[in-house]
Amino acid sequence: MPDFLQFPDREILMENIAEDVADLLAESLESKGKATLAVPGGTTPAPFLRLLSQEDIDWQNVRVMLTDERFVPETSERSNTRLLRETLLQNKAAAATLVPMFKPADRPEDILADLEAGIRAALPLDVCVLGMGADKHTASLFPQADRLPEALDDTGAVLLPMPAPDAPEPRLTLTAPVLRASAHIKVLITGTDKKAALEEALIAGPATESPIRAILDAPTEVEVYYAD
Repeated sequence: MPDFLQFPDREILMENIAEDVADLLAESLESKGKATLAVPGGTTPAPFLRLLSQEDIDWQNVRVMLTDERFVPETSERSNTRLLRETLLQNKAAAATLVPMFKPADRPEDILADLEAGIRAALPLDVCVLGMGADKHTASLFPQADRLPEALDDTGAVLLPMPAPDAPEPRLTLTAPVLRASAHIKVLITGTDKKAALEEALIAGPATESPIRAILDAPTEVEVYYAD
């Protein structure tokens, strides 16, 4: 059962998660001399990422990757990599190393091996921050997605193409075993609809219906950060 941390408002939530993530990265840097952080895309985490970029840690030894990415170039407004460059990879965190999850190609499958090699070299994750949709998806692990069973199983893959229902482009996502193996997992959600979805996901059931379940029962520290 994850720890549920509720905050009075979203501003305080973002401040707290930024401080907590920075503290965990600093611990990893002190013990190993390096750290790997995975963060979500989308607009919800943007304030957290901006605050984190100002934290005073040894960013030049931090590797940063996305938990998932849309298969679009950085010139697209739908690019999570673009959002990451505009939010986290600024200020002090500009010194961090970005582990790419996109390269130009006709299909995600064409560059999958190259991207996967870079990600493997940066694993395991020291801190993983995830979002969750009202449909209980996380990263690009969508309920009923074609390759979801493969992404949930311990097949050895770390990165998979994952078509999203009704999305205009394919996506790439870290697999559930990679996310679950992070030393620290934090789930960032806002709004009563997502709180209700989380409560439903905490009821026992298959992860194929509620992929966030694969994260909530991870064999590691899982904390949910929430504000209305």
